[in-house]
Amino acid sequence: MTDFDIVGPDAIAAGRATDAYFERTAETLEAAGRNPHVVAEVTADQFSDGGFELLAGVKDAATLLGGLAVDVDAVPAGRLFDGGPVMRISGRYLDFARYETSLLGFLSHASGVATAALDVRTAAPDSLVLSFGARHVHPSIAAMVERSALVAGLDGFSHVAAGEVLGREASGTMPHALVICFGPGNQETAWRAFDESVGDDVPRVALCDTYSDEVDESLRAARAVDALDSVRLDTTSSRRGDFRHILREVRWALDSEGFDDVGIFASGGLDPVQLRGLRDVADGFGVGGYVSNADPVDFALDIVEVDGTAGAKRGKLGGVKEVYRTPDGEHLIRRRDDPAPDDGEALLEPLIRDGELVDGVDLGIDAAAARAEADAALCGYGDEDG
Repeated sequence: MTDFDIVGPDAIAAGRATDAYFERTAETLEAAGRNPHVVAEVTADQFSDGGFELLAGVKDAATLLGGLAVDVDAVPAGRLFDGGPVMRISGRYLDFARYETSLLGFLSHASGVATAALDVRTAAPDSLVLSFGARHVHPSIAAMVERSALVAGLDGFSHVAAGEVLGREASGTMPHALVICFGPGNQETAWRAFDESVGDDVPRVALCDTYSDEVDESLRAARAVDALDSVRLDTTSSRRGDFRHILREVRWALDSEGFDDVGIFASGGLDPVQLRGLRDVADGFGVGGYVSNADPVDFALDIVEVDGTAGAKRGKLGGVKEVYRTPDGEHLIRRRDDPAPDDGEALLEPLIRDGELVDGVDLGIDAAAARAEADAALCGYGDEDG
């Protein structure tokens, strides 16, 4: 028993974070003296359908498979994919069979979150956007959520412990609870107390919708805190009405009283459609559930070659494959022995050789985010006309 319902890293590394039938499979193959050399591919879709998704989770996958007697090729984290393999494993089947469950979990969940975060990023490309959704997920995966959000290009996140894991500083200022602790009519006292208590490196952002009208509280905050950076509006949906109109009213009122340097930050159940409608009247956004609650990408791991002979189960494409990105942003899938498309960039790259991470592979967040930004532009991801 553990204090929390968490499968720990030791169980994952030992291959115990697996489905029971892989243990039965290993038991059967060992008893039969059968352990073929196989090539297995991780895919979500067999063919391209024009629906790009963003790959994440590769760092954890590399950590999982490192030290095993296998070779691994993978599409680097931060690349867009549309069908075909994102990872290929070559080796004796029993050397990696028990790790399939964890491998797919690492890639599936992170890629789903990263894809949703890319939806958000492309909806408000010039705005400050922070990930606020860690409260909607089990705390054991908060770092995965925040890392995936950063890979997609979001500017920051709220979860303190995730920041410690990732080596990044968490962002955030005040909840409604802080204002409520001072009581109705004492908003100025709450805002000033915050200003006087937190470090100089913390932005002065006042939450301005707790007890009264957003315009009223925003003006009061701007008058109360000399160095106010922004007001944050997190109006409950049942009281929100036309949120765009509210933001425009606040902007008008602030500008009219000479507070044109005070920004407006919006949060509260926002999605890409709403961001597109608000990005010209707000300076930044906090997005929660749309990112953190994203559906995982439905990856599967399938054997496509056994002892040098191509083959696969029904409904899957047998034989080893390559995937390419063309200069115009198209995603192409080819048999490995077929000629590469003219000017096509092979997306699968060596990741692990004989259990060791290949020299020069960059599994960092910044490198992945740069790839995501470039691929999104090349492939027209998020284009409203696309």
